[in-house]
This record gives sequence, structure tokens and C-alpha cells, in this order.
Amino acid sequence: MLGITDFWTYVLGVVAIILLPGPNSIFVLSVAAQRGVRAGYRAAGGVFLGDTVLMVLSATGVASLLGAYPPLFLILKYAGAAYLGWVGVNIIRSAWSRWRHRAEPAVAVEEPPAQLQRPFRRAAVISLLNPKAILFFISFFIQFVEPGYAHPEVSFLILGAVVQFFSALYLSALIFGGRYLAGQFRQRRRLAAGATTAVGALFVGFGIKLATASAG
Repeated sequence: MLGITDFWTYVLGVVAIILLPGPNSIFVLSVAAQRGVRAGYRAAGGVFLGDTVLMVLSATGVASLLGAYPPLFLILKYAGAAYLGWVGVNIIRSAWSRWRHRAEPAVAVEEPPAQLQRPFRRAAVISLLNPKAILFFISFFIQFVEPGYAHPEVSFLILGAVVQFFSALYLSALIFGGRYLAGQFRQRRRLAAGATTAVGALFVGFGIKLATASAG
């Protein structure tokens, strides 16, 4: 079908991969919980942009260079791990700072952590530097394009649309779940500080996991 092999296998694989917790989804949920639905969708837009860039690179064969030259992948891998760790540490620092100043006026307390500001740009960077996403588009995404098909750009367009469709559904669920959390956080500042610290710890954990994971 339009140069795509095993389409439904691909769909099931995409759904399973998207549902796995990762830095992209955690970041979108955190932004929505701290800053609301509109900011959550800005973060989701950054994820869509990052994934689109990776898909285009895969379709044009540029991303396969990372598989052919492991040192290039290692550089990107450690850069992504370092960025995730840096984001996590700064989120934790912000949470502790807010907790120490919890007695100050609410306007100061409600200021979102610096690492959850500019959500579109930060989400795009997280997506682009996520080795897990890169490996997905190198080793899984391109395998479903039929070799020799006259118009592979059509195949890649359909496969990409499937990824973005299910990603949009999942991130929307997280965003509106975050809106509920936002109401809880406004009423319970200790809960907000604890949840923000947990998010920061998750990002640090993602960074450590990516840095120590085998490329194979």
C-alpha cells in the first residue's frame, strides 16, 4: 500500500513506543501542570517539530550516518544525556527555591521553574537530542518503506503522519491531565514542590540512563 510494508504492524509498534514514558512526554505533562493547557500545547508543538526534523533526516538518509559512524552517535548521545541532566538539575533547584520561599506572596511562588519556560524551544531541543527517538527513526521508521517504490516520499509522509497523529492524541491526554494537576498544585504548595522535584529527578535519571545505555 503506497510503498508501505506491514502497515498495521507499524501502527502497533508506534502506539507501543509512544506510550512508553520518555523525556518528551514528561516535559509536556510538567509544562501543562505548571503553566496550563496553552503552554502545554506549545511544548507539544516543540515535540512535533523535533520529531518532524528527525523524520525528514531519516527519509533523506542523513540520520543513517549515525548508524554508519558510531562516534557521531556517541557525541549526540552524550550531548542529549547532558542536556537532560542539566534540565533536571535546574528543575530541582527551582523546586527547592520555591519551597524555601513558600511564605512569600503567591505571585512569587507561582512563577514557573526556568526550565519549564520557553516550552516550545526546550521541547524541540529535548526531542532532537533524544537518542531513543533517533534510534527509533533510524532502526524502525525506515524499515516499513518498500525498497524500490517509485515515490518513497509518499510512504514517509504517511508513516510520519501516523506518528504525529498518535503522538498528538497522547500528548493531548497528558496536557489535559496536567490541567487537573495544576489545580491541585495551586491548592497544595508542598505537593507542587514535591512533584516538581520528582520531575527533575526523572530528567536526571533519563540523562544517566541514556549516557550509560548501549547503542546496540
